[in-house]
Amino acid sequence: MSSVELLDASRSLLLVIDLQGKLMEMIARPDLVVAGTRRLMEIAEIFEVPVLLTEQYPQGLGPTHPQVRQTFDQLRTRKDFLTKTSFGCCGDDGFGRALDGLLPGIDASRRQIVVAGIEAHICVMQTTVELLRAGHQVHLCWECISSRGEEYRRHALDRMQQAGAQLTNHESVGFEWARDAGHPGFRQLNRLLRQGQLT
Repeated sequence: MSSVELLDASRSLLLVIDLQGKLMEMIARPDLVVAGTRRLMEIAEIFEVPVLLTEQYPQGLGPTHPQVRQTFDQLRTRKDFLTKTSFGCCGDDGFGRALDGLLPGIDASRRQIVVAGIEAHICVMQTTVELLRAGHQVHLCWECISSRGEEYRRHALDRMQQAGAQLTNHESVGFEWARDAGHPGFRQLNRLLRQGQLT
């Protein structure tokens, strides 16, 4: 099988990593990250893709950005929420259980994890490398990932690509999950994307 595959909604999961209070005030292009992540979650809802939201030590960093949390709370698709202290999600005992619960019966080598979150060079990086080592496919939505500084973000994305992750964006994700204009969710996707490009 080719290491590069189009996304398949039936074996995908959206992972939103640590879009939290104090950090969100410091990252590059925070408005784009928030808008892109909210739209990505809405696309996951259309195609019934499960969503996993994490928070890194919320006692110190604060809760998830209120707009992101509101969108997450309103989702009707399968979802789960995890607080952690390990930087990489895979270092938390509950993370594997959450993946198994949201993607039951799907082997790690067939799972496609779509990632949004911060910080690119720390929690997103460690999570991505660990997921790849465990055999998962990882698809990084560039507009939904950031760090405190564009250089940190850019070089982290480069390193994760070199490790085997695929770089993508929310529109590509939506069209791959739909795959065909005849898909019952395509009209809803089209309406969502017609609200305008994110900048």
